[in-house]
Amino acid sequence: MKLFKCLAVASAAVILLSSCSILKSSTADATTTGSSTGSALLGLYKILKATGTLDLSDLTTLINIGKVLLGANTLPGATQSFTDLFANGLISGSAQLVNSSNVGGIIEGLKGLANLDTSVLTQAAAAATNGNSFQVNTANAGVTATVDSLTSILQLMN
Repeated sequence: MKLFKCLAVASAAVILLSSCSILKSSTADATTTGSSTGSALLGLYKILKATGTLDLSDLTTLINIGKVLLGANTLPGATQSFTDLFANGLISGSAQLVNSSNVGGIIEGLKGLANLDTSVLTQAAAAATNGNSFQVNTANAGVTATVDSLTSILQLMN
């Protein structure tokens, strides 16, 4: 019975720590997350180059922004090992548009995104991903700051 209680307490502690994001993802997750983020950045870069803007009513744009925000949220407080593996994934996922000379600035830009109020865009991206209707209030200060930050990050990829 005592062993069962100890296991229950240990399990509860691990669940609590995981849900609070105190424990970081595995190294494979860092590379995969970086690759997904890099791929989304590449998609946004192509859209920005083709149209000159990030149209928040476009499904593809919004889903890519959501992927970038998910990746960015893994970086604050991450270990150097996690960040290095994330950077490697970022480079490969972006088809080397992110490279050794710009990856540091892009990582810092992504960390900055994690400090912004991205809730409006995150909710819209989740709705879009699930096939639901979405609408983005582009006058929202958090939306404006996020798009400005993303544009700055994408400009580093030139």
